[in-house]
Amino acid sequence: MHNFIELLKPRHTYKTDIVASGIILSAILMFVGTGSIVMPKVVASYYEDGSGPDNVIAAAMMLNIALIIFGWNRYRELANEIVIRRAAEKTAKAIACTDPLTKCLNRRTLSERTSNIIVEALEIRKTVAFLMLDLDNFKSINDVQGHDSGDLVLIEISKRLQHAVPSDSLVSRLGGDEFACAFIFDPESPQTVERVCEDIIDCISRPIIGPQTEVNVTTSIGVSYADPNITSFDNIMRRADIAMYFSKKNGRNRFTWFEQSMEDEVQVRNEIESAMRAGIAKGEFIPFYEQQVDLQTGDLIGFEVLARWESPELGNLLPEIFIPIAEDSGLINELSEAVMEQAMRDACHWDSALTISVNVSPVQLRDPWLAQKIVKLLVQTGLPANRLEVEITETCLFENVDMAQTIINSLKNQGVRVALDDFGTGYSSLAHLRSLPFDRIKIDRSFVASVHENPESAAIVEAIAGLGKSMNLPITAEGIENEAVVTHLQSLGCMKGQGFLYGRPQSMGMTHKMLAEKNLLNGNHDADLRKDASPDIASENRMSAVMPRPGLEAKRSSSG
Repeated sequence: MHNFIELLKPRHTYKTDIVASGIILSAILMFVGTGSIVMPKVVASYYEDGSGPDNVIAAAMMLNIALIIFGWNRYRELANEIVIRRAAEKTAKAIACTDPLTKCLNRRTLSERTSNIIVEALEIRKTVAFLMLDLDNFKSINDVQGHDSGDLVLIEISKRLQHAVPSDSLVSRLGGDEFACAFIFDPESPQTVERVCEDIIDCISRPIIGPQTEVNVTTSIGVSYADPNITSFDNIMRRADIAMYFSKKNGRNRFTWFEQSMEDEVQVRNEIESAMRAGIAKGEFIPFYEQQVDLQTGDLIGFEVLARWESPELGNLLPEIFIPIAEDSGLINELSEAVMEQAMRDACHWDSALTISVNVSPVQLRDPWLAQKIVKLLVQTGLPANRLEVEITETCLFENVDMAQTIINSLKNQGVRVALDDFGTGYSSLAHLRSLPFDRIKIDRSFVASVHENPESAAIVEAIAGLGKSMNLPITAEGIENEAVVTHLQSLGCMKGQGFLYGRPQSMGMTHKMLAEKNLLNGNHDADLRKDASPDIASENRMSAVMPRPGLEAKRSSSG
């Protein structure tokens, strides 16, 4: 009866069955009334041969019994429904608080509980460490082994993470391959946090044995902490996120404490990124041209295209500043195509024997449509394909050699030449030369600049020159800064060279003036020139103020 009465009480978890409750109460009351009349007569008729109960009253009592049975069944149904609903509520609460894959806390719950322990920690003169983790190159696991394998890795990582942190820590999966944890520590002992970070890095880096293969994962960690001035969860997490970015930037598989200078740098970076987005549309990114000459004859035979940014707000910025930001923000393709298109239009006004060389970044090489985009620019500008050389640095090939091979073959099929840039700085140069159909080798400037001073550099340059001869691949030497280097290279045979000895990269106006003096302009060169020479000379003078020292010039093309 107590349980029955409980059912009649209104609860927030279920709706009270008013009809069923009324029927049961009425049936009980009627049963008491009719039973007190019917039952004595039933007993009397059985033992004393009485007249028996009235049929109507007897029927009413039977109806009461039926109603009571109905009420009892309804009671059991309600009780079961309550159990099911409470279990569902418990499951829903767990789902609302945890990540369904790893069973770690989700972002919302982490925010609430971290805010609570921050208050508790500050009351006892302690603070809260907040660690932001991102798995390094996790995307490749999903791409190569599939998302099921990726999920298994995330589950294993979450287990290892919970074992590596203090027992009372909050552990959360924020989404994708990002995790976070928070725990109280003594601000006088930051080494406690550092030991935890080292333990996390160590346990995550251990191989994960999957059903088919062994997986190796590393993590980059950013660390921040609460103080009396910074208690907001959002601010603490943002600082840890910034520090995590610097861990990745500085080599991955490490942890980094947040510092205020990091936030200042990120703000500047965001300003540059915003200015870049507007600058691309306004045509602020322009090509500069570095001369390439035949070392045997001294004749000008082409130019390497280098991107420059003339920003009205930020001034003239060099590629080593804006190219990495463009790559990280996804702007590199748009920027590269804009500069490449203008370079092709400029080259159409030069002597038809002059070529242009452009670099592509590792990010661009991930685009399966890169070759088609370059060919489309050639068609739009009218530049013959044999006047274009695309330079691919050796480090670009490490990520996806198959994709690179497809792009290179597509370009060569259209008549575009492809060069292996920065040769000798990678780890598998000979394998790349054997498997990929390059048309030219470019010796890295770090070897060329010291060829007449460093015997090791001289030996490397001679070996590359010999390799080029044996494989019938032309050679380009970059970073030539004096005649002594030229003399040494000339002794190695016919090759193309470039460097500050032949002049710094120049704007279109300055290049036009130089080509006019050499009589290397075609007859229609005045039709589409964007600027006259005088403004470009002034621009060139401004650019010289921010040019790097010889040897540090960023070798960036339309992609940097």
